[in-house]
Amino acid sequence: MNRLVLAAWLGSALLAPSPAAAQSYPSKPIHLILPYAPGGIIDTAGRNLAVRLSESIGQSVLAENRPGAGGMVGADVVARAAPDGYTILLTDPALVSNPTLQADAPYDLNALQAVSIVGSSPAVIVASPSLPVKNFAELIAYAKANPNKLNYASAGIGTAPHLAAEMIKLRAGIEMTHVPYRGIGPAYPDVMSGKVQLAFSSIAGAVPFTADNRVRPLATTKLARSPVYPDVPTVAESGLPGFDVDLWIAIYAPAGLPPPVLAKLSGEINKVLQHPELKAAFAKIGIEPRGTTPEEGAAFTRSEFEKWKKVIVEGKIQP
Repeated sequence: MNRLVLAAWLGSALLAPSPAAAQSYPSKPIHLILPYAPGGIIDTAGRNLAVRLSESIGQSVLAENRPGAGGMVGADVVARAAPDGYTILLTDPALVSNPTLQADAPYDLNALQAVSIVGSSPAVIVASPSLPVKNFAELIAYAKANPNKLNYASAGIGTAPHLAAEMIKLRAGIEMTHVPYRGIGPAYPDVMSGKVQLAFSSIAGAVPFTADNRVRPLATTKLARSPVYPDVPTVAESGLPGFDVDLWIAIYAPAGLPPPVLAKLSGEINKVLQHPELKAAFAKIGIEPRGTTPEEGAAFTRSEFEKWKKVIVEGKIQP
C-alpha cells in the first residue's frame, strides 16, 4: 500500500455510480463522520456544518461521532465507504500525520480525496488551576525545573495539538508525558482535577472551561492571536519565535466520486461557509472559514502531509 502517492486524492472514475445517479445527487441522507468524541472542534464545527448543509442541499446531513485511535477509526470508515457522496469525513491534520506516525494506520491516503478545506484555527494550551503557572514562559520555566513531572492531554496520538506539544518539547528542550484521549472533551475532568496538568486543545473544546476559569489558557499556536482569546499571547510571542500550528479542518470523501457529485458537494459546502449564522458559530470557537476547490484541497493536503512527515521523522516522534 503506497501512502505516498497522494495524487489519487484528485479522484478517479473507478467504481463510480452511474451518470444518472450522479445527476440526482443527493437523493438520500448524507452521513458526515466526525472521528472524535463530542466536545472538540470537529464535533462542534461538524454539527453546525451539518445543519446548514442540510438546509442548503435539500437532504438530511447526519453528523456521526466515530472516535478512536486519534481519528483513524473514523477516517477508515470513510476510506472504505462507497464512492457515492453519501459518506464523508470532517477531520483535521491527524489525517495526514497518522500514516507517518503510525505503522499500523488502517486507511490508505489514496482511498480518500479532498472535497474542501473548511476552516483554520489555532490550538490552545490550557492548564489546571492547581498548576502554579500563569503564562507560557512560566510553563517552560516550570517544566525545566521539574523534568518529567508534567502530563499533557490531547485528542489523540497524531492530532495537531499532540504534534504541537511535541514540537514545543523539541524547541524548548523540555520533557512532558503525553496522555491521549478519545477526543479532547473527555480530558477536561482530569485537567480540572489536576490529574493531568495541561491540555493541548482545540478552542472549541476549551471555551466552555476557560469561560468560567475551570482551566487557564496559557497560549495559542498560530502566529496571530485568536479573536476568542485576544488577551492570550501566542507561543511565538512567548519565547518560540515563528512557531505556527494550524488546526485546520477539512472534508474528505472516498476516492472515485463522479465529477458531478464532487462538484455539487464541494460547491454546497463552500456556499454554506458564507452563511452568516455559520460564520458566527465558527467565530465563537475560533474557526476562520476557508472553502476551496477539490484541486486546491488536494494540493494543500499534499503539502501538509510533507510538512508533518518532516516534523515527525526529524523530531523522531514516536506514538
